[in-house]
Amino acid sequence: MKTLEAQLSAYAAYHRDSRNIATHFIGIPLIVVAVAVLLSRPSLNVAGLTMSPALVVAALTALYYLALNLRLGLLMATLLAGAVAVGAWAATQSTALWLALGVGGFTVGWAFQFVGHFWEGRKPAFVDDLMGLIIGPLFVVVELLFMIGALRDLQLRIEARVGPVRRGSPATA
Repeated sequence: MKTLEAQLSAYAAYHRDSRNIATHFIGIPLIVVAVAVLLSRPSLNVAGLTMSPALVVAALTALYYLALNLRLGLLMATLLAGAVAVGAWAATQSTALWLALGVGGFTVGWAFQFVGHFWEGRKPAFVDDLMGLIIGPLFVVVELLFMIGALRDLQLRIEARVGPVRRGSPATA
């Protein structure tokens, strides 16, 4: 299994334009919540716990994040629990609303992603490595932590591998 630094560096190589990263702050959370919404049906109540495909996917993803890094894994597990909670609520709504939230959020989220990658001048990371779909949410959280001055050593190691984030116009302009 690749290390946290290796996974984030591989993903960061596709995300060096600050505008692309900014679109990911909107797009990825929308996609994560939309997937949780769509996977929240069907559900089954087992000993007071609502079981759904969303819960299973979130739990497996959280276990992967925990294996990469305990603290970040706990943070990601908490955020995923929030997405699953939104999904569970959406699953109790009418089918039309459930689908509108799930499909609508997924579509809008990906629209943000593709605009960002247009600015980046580079395809999304998952095209070359499907792990990008799992690392994307972690990348967004880590980028937010970098913005507030946390995890500076990790940020410097990633930048040493893939270069700093570019501000303004893409390198191709």
